Amino acid sequence: MKFLVINGVNLNMLGIREPELYGKADYNALVEYIENCCQSLAVDVKVYQSNYEGDIVTEIQNALGVYDGILINAGAYTHTSLAILDALKAVGIPTVEVHLTDINARESYRRFSYISQYAMICIAGKGFLGYKEGLNYLYDRLKNSK
Repeated sequence: MKFLVINGVNLNMLGIREPELYGKADYNALVEYIENCCQSLAVDVKVYQSNYEGDIVTEIQNALGVYDGILINAGAYTHTSLAILDALKAVGIPTVEVHLTDINARESYRRFSYISQYAMICIAGKGFLGYKEGLNYLYDRLKNSK
């Protein structure tokens, strides 16, 4: 099994940006955590981060026929990007949405997610553990569908 993990805008600033919300661990720690989670599942993973909406769309499009599942934290693009939603719909790859913070307990403009219109599940407010939960969810659904 092969997963693509996409981290969107400002995720590269983990440990610097609002540590009271996002924690003190940096982006490299998140990547290492994701890779370890996938290793324990015996899943190949590519972790990708971009601050550019079009690059994220292109990465999703390039996933077609290559990856079995996508886990995405689009950052602020979650609440604004029809383009990312359309790309996910276009490739039809099973997708899990994840957020480090609880977007439903934050500002009102963060409570709507375009990605949730396609994703199988949205896991929010569990920090790094949300990635593990999302990867396990994706793995279990894909394993049981074969």
